[in-house]
Amino acid sequence: MHAHVLGFPRMGVNRELKWALEKFWRGEIAEADLTAAAHELRERHWAVQAEAGLDLVPVGDFSLYDHVLDAVAMLGAVPPRFGWKGGEVGADTYFHMARGDADRGIPAMEMTKWFDTNYHYIVPELGPDTTFAGTGTRLMEAVEAAREAGHSPKPVLVGPLTFLLLAKETGGCDRWAHLDALVDAYCDILAGLDGRSAWIQMDEPILCTDLPDEARQAFGAAYGRIREATVSSKLLLATYFGGPGDNLDLALSLPVDGLHVDLVRAPGQLGEILDKMPPHLTLSLGLVDGRNVWKTELETALRKVNAACQRAKPARIMVGSSCSLLHCPMDVDGEAALDPELKQWMAFAVQKCSEIAALKQAACGNGKPDLLQENKASLLARGAHADVTDARVRERARSVTPDMHDRTSPFAERSGVQRARLSLPLFPTTTIGSYPQTAEIRKQRLQFKKGELSEADYVRAMQGHIAEVVARQEELGLDVLVHGEPERNDMVEYFGQQLKGFCFTQNGWVQSYGSRCVKPPIIYGDVSRPEAMTVDWALYAQSLTKKPMKGMLTGPVTILCWSFVRNDLPRAQVCRQIALAMRDEVLDLEAADIGVIQIDEAALREGLPIRQADQAAYLRWAVDCFRLTAGGVRDETQIHSHMCYSEFNAIMGAIAEMDADVISIEASRSNMELLDAFNRYDYPAEIGPGVYDIHSPRVPDEDEIYALLKKALAVIPARRLWVNPDCGLKTRAWPETLASLDNMVRAAARLRPEQA
Repeated sequence: MHAHVLGFPRMGVNRELKWALEKFWRGEIAEADLTAAAHELRERHWAVQAEAGLDLVPVGDFSLYDHVLDAVAMLGAVPPRFGWKGGEVGADTYFHMARGDADRGIPAMEMTKWFDTNYHYIVPELGPDTTFAGTGTRLMEAVEAAREAGHSPKPVLVGPLTFLLLAKETGGCDRWAHLDALVDAYCDILAGLDGRSAWIQMDEPILCTDLPDEARQAFGAAYGRIREATVSSKLLLATYFGGPGDNLDLALSLPVDGLHVDLVRAPGQLGEILDKMPPHLTLSLGLVDGRNVWKTELETALRKVNAACQRAKPARIMVGSSCSLLHCPMDVDGEAALDPELKQWMAFAVQKCSEIAALKQAACGNGKPDLLQENKASLLARGAHADVTDARVRERARSVTPDMHDRTSPFAERSGVQRARLSLPLFPTTTIGSYPQTAEIRKQRLQFKKGELSEADYVRAMQGHIAEVVARQEELGLDVLVHGEPERNDMVEYFGQQLKGFCFTQNGWVQSYGSRCVKPPIIYGDVSRPEAMTVDWALYAQSLTKKPMKGMLTGPVTILCWSFVRNDLPRAQVCRQIALAMRDEVLDLEAADIGVIQIDEAALREGLPIRQADQAAYLRWAVDCFRLTAGGVRDETQIHSHMCYSEFNAIMGAIAEMDADVISIEASRSNMELLDAFNRYDYPAEIGPGVYDIHSPRVPDEDEIYALLKKALAVIPARRLWVNPDCGLKTRAWPETLASLDNMVRAAARLRPEQA
C-alpha cells in the first residue's frame, strides 16, 4: 500500500516563494537566485512529506506562478502576442503571460477560478494560430532531483482533457480541432518521463463535471495514445472536487493503472467503484481533506480503507489526500497564538501528511492505537466545546421570514429615487474598494496589533490615510468615493476578527494566484456580530467630501467561501448566520446616512457546485443569504455588489435575483466578452464592467479604456453603465494607480458628450 498526496503547498511556511518572486519582479534578484530559492523550497517540501511517512512525493505540483500556466509552457501553447520563438519558455515570457508586458503594452492571459476553489489559474488560449511542442525538460530535471534526494517521485501533469476544456477559444477557433496536436505534445512529454518513476499522475478533475459528448468520445482515444507513450511507468488518473458520477464507467474504461477518487467531497461513491473496478486497477482513496483545516476522523477513514482492502489486495490500494494540499495552510504546529483547545481540532498540510501515513500504517497492521484514541478524543472535545453552539444565533436563524429577503420596491422604481438622491452623471466613475496598502500602512497595523501603537494613535494614523485617499479621488474627479480600507488586512479576515465564531492563524497562508496569498479565517462556531464594524470609518470618510461615499462590506457567501468552514453544520446554515450578522451592519450604515453600500460577493460563482444537478439548491440559499443581508434597506439606499472573474452564463438568473442596484465585474482581461452573458439575459440593473486589469502593473491608456467602454455600450444601455477598475487596488503601487484612474476618468468624460 502506498501513501501519497496529490500536491503540496508551494509558498513555504514563511511565504518564502512570495518574497523571492516579488524581489525578482522588482529586479532585486537575478533569475538564478529565484530558481535557487524555488529549488530549496521544493526539496524541503519533499523532505517534509517523506519524513511524515509518505511513499511517493509529487513532482511538478510546485510552480513559480500556476500549474496550468506551467502546462501552457510545457506544451508550447504560448499565445502569439508574447513573441515566443520556440524552445524552453523563459522566465520573461512565462511571467509576461501571467502578468502582462507593461513595456510593450501586451495584456496578460485571462485568469479565473480553479473549479470551485479560491485558487486562480491562467486560462490557456486556443486560437487558429496555436501550435504545440511538448518539452518536459524541466519536469524531468525535477524528477531526477527528487530521485537524487532519495525520494520516490510521482510526476504530476494537468491532464489533456482538463487542459482542453478549461481553455478559452479565440478567433473563432474550435477547441476540438486542437485535440490531436495537443495529445501529440503530451505523448512527447510522457515519453521523456517514462521509466523515470513508478507512477505518473494525470490530473483530470474535469471527469467530476458534466462532460460534453465530444469529451466523452475524446477521452478513450487520447488515453489510448498516452498509454502507448508510457510503457514502463504506471498512470494514475486523478479525479477530485467531487465524484466521477455518470463518468465513472468512462474513467474505469481508460487504459490507466490507477484511479484516484475524492472520498471527502463524494464519500458515497466508494461502494459503486469497488463493485465496478477491474481487477488490474489500483484504487487511490482520497480520505484526508485537502481543502479544509479540520482533523480527519481517522476511525471513519480507516473503515473505508479496510473495506477497500477486503475487496482488493492492499497492494492495489493507495491512501491519499482528497485533492492537492495546495488549498491548505502549511503547518499548524507553528501557530503559537492559536487557542490550544481549538488548535487540537486542526490539521494543516504537514499534519495531513502524517494522517495519511497513519491510515496506511493502521490498515497494514502497524498503526498506533494511542494515535487513534487521541484523534477521537480531540474530535469529541470539539463537539462539546461551549463556544461552538450559541442558542440565540440558532433561534434567530430559524426565525427568518420570507419578507426579510425583499426590498420595498422593484429596481425600476427605486432606481429613480436613487438617481435623485445621488445626482450622478452619465457613466459614473468609482473604484471597487481598496487603495494601495503601503509599507507605512502595514507597519502601523502591525504596531497596533503588537501593542506598540495606542488605539488613539492608530485611529489617527488610519484617518490620515483615509483623508489622503479621499483627497486623491476628489482630485481625480471620481464620482462615488471609497475610504480606501487602510484598516483592513483582508476583506474577509477583517470582518471575521469582529464576528463571534471565528478564529485566526498567524501564518495560515494559502496561495490565491501568483505571489498573492490569503490567510482565511476559520469558522469554528455559531456566527454573530457583537458591535458595528465599519460605521465609524465610513462616517469619517463621508465627513471629508460632499460626494457619495460607499460603505464597504464583504457579503456572506464570500465570507463563507473564503474561510475554512466548520464541517459539523451545513454550509447553508453557516451562511445564513453570517448574513444576519452582516444585515445588522448594513442597517447601521444606512442609519448613519451612508447612501451607497457595496456588499461584495466576489465568490458567488466560485461556490457553485461543479455538477449542474447540485447548482439550483446552492444558488437558492446563496442568493437568499445576499438578499437577507441587503433586504432591510430603504429604496433610496443604493446597493452595489462586486464579482470576480467567472463564467457568468450559468448564474445569470441568480445574479439578477440578488436584486442589487449595481453589479461590478472583472471584465478587462476578457476584452468585455464576459458582458455577453448579461446581454443575452437582458440583465435589468446597472453594471460596472472592469475597464482595466488590476492584477498587472501595466497602465492602460485613455484610448484603450475608451474602446472598452464603447464595446460595453454595445450591450449595456448608457444610463445603466458604470466605469470602474476590475477589482480593488490593494496590491498596486500609487503611481500606476493614479495614472490608470486618471485615464479611466478621462475616458468616461470623453464618452459623456457622445451619449448626452
